[in-house]
Amino acid sequence: MDTQALKDSWHLVARSGDEVPLYFYSVLFLMNPDVRDMFPVSMARQRDRLVGALGQVVSNVDQVEGVVPFLQQLGRDHRKFAVTAAHYPAVGQALLATLEHFLGERWTPALAHDWTQAYNLVAQVMVEASNEAAKVSPPWWEAEIIGQENRTLDIAVIRARLNYQYPFRPGQSASISYSMRPRIWRFYSFANAPRQDNTIDLHVRMVDGGALSSALVMGARRGDVLRVGAAVGERLTLAPEVQGDLLMIAGGTGLAPLKALVEQIAFEGPSRRVDLVVGARTSRDLYDLEALGKMAAEHPWLNVVPVVSHDPFYRGTRGYAVDVALQGWRGQHVFVCGSEEMVQATNGRLLDAGVPSEQIHFDEFTSDRGRES
Repeated sequence: MDTQALKDSWHLVARSGDEVPLYFYSVLFLMNPDVRDMFPVSMARQRDRLVGALGQVVSNVDQVEGVVPFLQQLGRDHRKFAVTAAHYPAVGQALLATLEHFLGERWTPALAHDWTQAYNLVAQVMVEASNEAAKVSPPWWEAEIIGQENRTLDIAVIRARLNYQYPFRPGQSASISYSMRPRIWRFYSFANAPRQDNTIDLHVRMVDGGALSSALVMGARRGDVLRVGAAVGERLTLAPEVQGDLLMIAGGTGLAPLKALVEQIAFEGPSRRVDLVVGARTSRDLYDLEALGKMAAEHPWLNVVPVVSHDPFYRGTRGYAVDVALQGWRGQHVFVCGSEEMVQATNGRLLDAGVPSEQIHFDEFTSDRGRES
């Protein structure tokens, strides 16, 4: 397989931008009209996902070991769309047709052969991962909402009880859908450690264009049912090698997975000091201070520091959370969660201040995590 030819040809096709996924889905739905119902009514974000996924796969096709975990996760996750092995040939056919259309005379028999090989490898990994996952877990769980509290105009805390045992680790997240916005899925982090009553807490903030988050904040009611995909993500979990005290930096609803880690430490240990710096633009955005205050009162090893950046009348600590956090950094591992922009800026600031990269823990934004689809 000529991997450089694959990369070069994809680079040429990607220059056509949005026309590429538009053509791909047009071919897919024309040749397989039955699969249209598997996708959201609005395809805007779905098109972004395709380009991102294909770009990542193709650009790393010569480093299979690095691509396989991503493909396996993709295969397991697509079970929630009711994707089966029978759908993969149709997708491959549409992909090859798209490449041929945009490459024109550059689409040679040799290139077609290499692309077919590459896609079959991708499909095989995804199908095998999906089949393995099907042996131990359903495509999704159902969770009945038992509490919904609007903390601000755009932030709600939702508690839901899953219909049966749901395995996850503090710091992980899962894709979730809601009947008011069918076939739209978005990743949310759990704000709690696993509980005996099988409930989960979600911190949801409305975002521009976020149909699902808006529906959950404005419309979710007790008794409504969510669909919850399998838990994913390891970057924000507490690995055994992470010893000693911790410094946590939360931005907005990025507090959720860090709060779950605090609960884990409270339940399981080992005993360690935790400094949790919670950043917000205004004091109104500090939506969970009451609960955090109770946790700090119960656990003397927990120090919660609220920080506000854009409110000159705030009487507490003002500034950016990372700057306040760095004042107290004493060599601890640092966990960071917030918006993509906040995490990137915080990560850069920590590195500039001399925090070793291997001691900085943050979620990755190289996939569609956190975005609605």
